[in-house]
Amino acid sequence: MSNGVPVIEVAGEVNASAEHRLQEAYDAATSNGESTVLLDFGPAEYINSTGIALIVGLLAQARAGGVEVQATGLSAHYREIFEITRLADFMTIVPDGQSDGR
Repeated sequence: MSNGVPVIEVAGEVNASAEHRLQEAYDAATSNGESTVLLDFGPAEYINSTGIALIVGLLAQARAGGVEVQATGLSAHYREIFEITRLADFMTIVPDGQSDGR
């Protein structure tokens, strides 16, 4: 939890093999009806195109459920990718390790 917001730690390589773990983490984080979830990308080593697609799917699921997604821990490289792919338009990027607690 960060300021009362559940945190999903996105670690290691984010690719097709991460799909099940990412979905389980999202389900657990939103199981009590939370309206905000923080994705911590600090521990992520690599995100490939399939990993980006998984994040897009998670954002679509969150949007449909009325859940705000925040992101933290993005390297400059991945922050740029999130801006180019417009993922940043669908999540709030917050300072590392924090959530604005909405």
